[in-house]
Parts: sequence; structure tokens; C-alpha cells
Amino acid sequence: MKKILALTLSAILCLGLLAGCGTDSGTAATDPAGESSAEPSADSTGGELETITVGASITPHAEILDAVRGELEALGYELEIVEYTDYILPNVSLYDGSLDANYFQHGPYLETYNAENGTDLVNAASIHYEPMGIYPGSKASLDELAEGDTIAIPNDGSNETRALLLLQDNGYITLAEGIDASSNATILDVVDNPLNLNLLEMAAENISNSLPDVAFGIINGNYALQAGLTGDDALASEDPDSDAAQTYANIVACRSGDEGSDKIQALITALTSDTCREFIESTYNGAVVPIF
Repeated sequence: MKKILALTLSAILCLGLLAGCGTDSGTAATDPAGESSAEPSADSTGGELETITVGASITPHAEILDAVRGELEALGYELEIVEYTDYILPNVSLYDGSLDANYFQHGPYLETYNAENGTDLVNAASIHYEPMGIYPGSKASLDELAEGDTIAIPNDGSNETRALLLLQDNGYITLAEGIDASSNATILDVVDNPLNLNLLEMAAENISNSLPDVAFGIINGNYALQAGLTGDDALASEDPDSDAAQTYANIVACRSGDEGSDKIQALITALTSDTCREFIESTYNGAVVPIF
């Protein structure tokens, strides 16, 4: 009887072991490479994202790029943003191949850079416009503008031209015939100044800090944002449909010949998407305006 019981227990034990071995064998059979199918390999998702590297100024360009990161991922690209605080290095880095594209400048600046440096960077697409505005200084309303008041304006060619055109559009001065957004106008081109306004030229980045010392200041969009101002704070602004808006639109730049590449076209698609438009319009309160 004891022998029969021992044999029966041995048979049960062997069946259990065989059942266990059968389970292991079945799992291994599902993966010819001998790996568990529950842990897929790194490329089993269909391929890795390709990296696109874009140089940008911190505000608003890098913020806008970050907002369309998901749009680029859907197109197969992982976005790497390189932030710059100057206007020279982004083009140097683009030309030497460190960047695929940059997004920080307007067309006239790029043209000047190419002419001065012998480069052939190109405008791939216009994305947004940063309206220049008249902001309150020691006076809160343009109705208070009086004879002899001081208005601070940028002293660099393109921005001074824009500031003078803005003053002309609002009826405060008259410029010489033929001055337009592509001119490099200065206060010497003012032919009529009925209120004898003191047009104080200074570096564009310093105007916001000088507002307490002047009646009004004319500030372009990115410096206004950095100073905590928005388009709603401006007492008058450039018309987004104006010649200046089209001339000084902020662009995506790339190397000549790359503008039709899949990578650059994906970047343009993302930056002209509804996602991008909605982000700009909901974030900057008119200090940045999409033009696509």
C-alpha cells in the first residue's frame, strides 16, 4: 500500500513539473530571439523621432516653439531649442551647421547680415509680427501730449524708421516724401513737427527703463514683453496689416537650399498651425500677432 501511494505521489509531481516546463517553453516560443514579448525592443514602436535643432531668442520665439513641440512630434521630429540672448550668434550657428533653422529675426535684418558677412541664409517663412507701440511714460494718455514733450524712440535704422512712421500715422509728424518701412529714416527726415516734439533717440532695449523720464516711449514688441508690458498697455500701435507689419515680420531662417526640405517644411507646418495661432493670441495680448 505504501509503495502504491509513493508511486502515485511521484506521478503527480512529475505531471506538475511537466506542466511548469510546458509554460516556460510556450513563452520562449513566442519570441524566436529568446526574449519575452512583454518587453518590446527600443525600435518596436516604428522608429525614433528625428531631431530638429532651432535657435531662438527667449521671448517670445522660444516660448512659441515650445508650444508647438507636440505638432512636430506628430510629424516625426523631436524639437531641440537653443536659446540666444544676442542677434549675431543665431546666424553664425545656423551658417556653420550647428542649427537646422533659427527663429528670432525679421527679413531686413537677415538681408543686412548676409550682405555684411557674405552668407546666403534665406527666409523660409514669415510667422509673426511684434507691433511697435507708443507706451505711457510720465503721461498716461496721448490726449495729454503737449508742445515740447519728449518721446523716446529707438536709434537703430529699422526700428527708428518704424517709430517715425508710427508717429506720422498718428498725425504728430510728417516725414520726407518716399519714406517707407524699408527706409533707414532718422529724425533728420522729419519735415514737419507741429508740436516741436523732442524725439529722443536711444538704444531700443533701454526705452522701457526710461519711461518715467519721458512723456512717452515707442517700444517694439519683444522689449515690451520683457518689461512686463503687453499690447493692451500701448496707447497706439502699428497696424498688423501695414507695410511695416509685412516688412518686419519675424521669420524662420535656414541655409540656402534647405527651405524645401522635409525638416524645414515640418517646422513651418508646426509654426503655422492652429495650435501656434491660438497660443500666440492667448498669451501675448496683442504684443505678438500671427500673420499666417
